[in-house]
Amino acid sequence: MAMVAARAGVSGQTVSRVVNDSPRVDPATRERVEKAMADLGYRPHRAARALRTGRSHTIGLVVTTLATVGNSRMLQATAEAAAERGYALTVVTASGGVADAFERLAEQEVDGAIVLNEASAQVPSAARPAGLRLVVVDAPAGAGLDGVHSDHVGGAAAATAHLLALGHPTVHHLAGPADSFAAAERERGWRETLEAAGIAPPPVVRGDWSADAGFDAGGALAAASAVFCANDQMALGLLRALAESGRRVPEDVSVIGFDDVPDAANYRPPLTTIRQDFTALARRAFDALVAGIEGADTSSGDAVIPTTLVERASTR
Repeated sequence: MAMVAARAGVSGQTVSRVVNDSPRVDPATRERVEKAMADLGYRPHRAARALRTGRSHTIGLVVTTLATVGNSRMLQATAEAAAERGYALTVVTASGGVADAFERLAEQEVDGAIVLNEASAQVPSAARPAGLRLVVVDAPAGAGLDGVHSDHVGGAAAATAHLLALGHPTVHHLAGPADSFAAAERERGWRETLEAAGIAPPPVVRGDWSADAGFDAGGALAAASAVFCANDQMALGLLRALAESGRRVPEDVSVIGFDDVPDAANYRPPLTTIRQDFTALARRAFDALVAGIEGADTSSGDAVIPTTLVERASTR
């Protein structure tokens, strides 16, 4: 660092500010320091910086699976946000429970962690290590956690209202797992919209988010004229089941999903769905976590990311 300072003609403190991305550096000075760093091949030593600052500049990401489109896209967005802010990212799975995942993160001395989706259901009862700052994507209500989530209720209500507006007498629901916050919120939006229209909600058919679950639900939904699926992957499986039973979409039955995965527009027929902004979810969670790590006031409550109805050819 002293060599960089001498080459750039600045103090060691100025180099330190540039390394730590402080806003208190003149742009021209920053450029001169960064050039000196590049010329000398200087890279900050993460372990030394951790000893000096008491922070590792590493955050954790807790997931139950990366097989779902949402989780993989949020991992990508979190990794990009971390790189931009100079943080390293370590990913742990909660296959052995969230408490075990937190213990592994504590051993790596991360500054904080983001908990994604389905793992959030396990957080309230888990043993959270003292001092580990958490932000949860889809935190259950009343869990006492900083959280961020999509407008699941509003999205489900928009999906249900769309189908009712097309003239369907009722809307059936292929729901997600019973212990999922997102699934419960989407079911609530569907149920409340039907009840507000004076329609008794039909029995819920439940799946596990997979296309196989959607296919298996085909029999239970054989008589439906309109189905709101809690995610696009189950909707894809349902489309196949309906096609194999001789029911046409959308001529005989309308199907709407949730998420707007990249291939939704290429289904046959293209899928009407509710779009979640997974990148915005991940970045909002990352920003909230880093703000807390760096000492900002994060007591503003849960952040809610809007959802959007995307109308395609699977509803009529």
